[in-house]
Amino acid sequence: MKKTLMIAFAIVIGVIAIGAMTFGSVYNQLVKSDEAVKSAWSQVENVYQRRLDLIPNLVETVKGYAAHERQTLEGVVNARSKIAQMNISPAIVNDPNMLAKFQKKKLVVIERYPELKANQNFLALQTQLEGTENRITVERKHFNEAAQQFNVLRRTFPNVLIAHFMRFREKAYFQADAQAAKAPQVKF
Repeated sequence: MKKTLMIAFAIVIGVIAIGAMTFGSVYNQLVKSDEAVKSAWSQVENVYQRRLDLIPNLVETVKGYAAHERQTLEGVVNARSKIAQMNISPAIVNDPNMLAKFQKKKLVVIERYPELKANQNFLALQTQLEGTENRITVERKHFNEAAQQFNVLRRTFPNVLIAHFMRFREKAYFQADAQAAKAPQVKF
């Protein structure tokens, strides 16, 4: 009888120990998975912040350079117009050397054109916009994957019992805003 009681007691202690280890293991997995979901969402917010910091500054830079380029181009066009309207004095017309020098100077001014680079800035802005949106898409995907892993872990047996007891709630997936179906416009 004493031996049977000791065996029963050992079995009960064993079951309790196995239950405690299972509970601890499941709880730890749920905590790790919960933190992975939080971390994934934090990364989504990180790339949102990058977009908020980067894109308006890039747009303003491109706008500023385009305005500068327009002023430079207008200046060159005005200078060319003035040179084309210049009157040549009779002394220059009668002296072939002076006429040749004058024509060379006039051609240099007319032919030198500023190098325009605004299109490169627009292309760089376009690349940054595309890259930023791609980063956001990738991070949202990682978030949804982390939420899925947590939800699967939470709903499997015996995890569902422990998750319910410890109040681990299902994680929502990222869902686009209803207005996200419309493409945003970048205005210059």
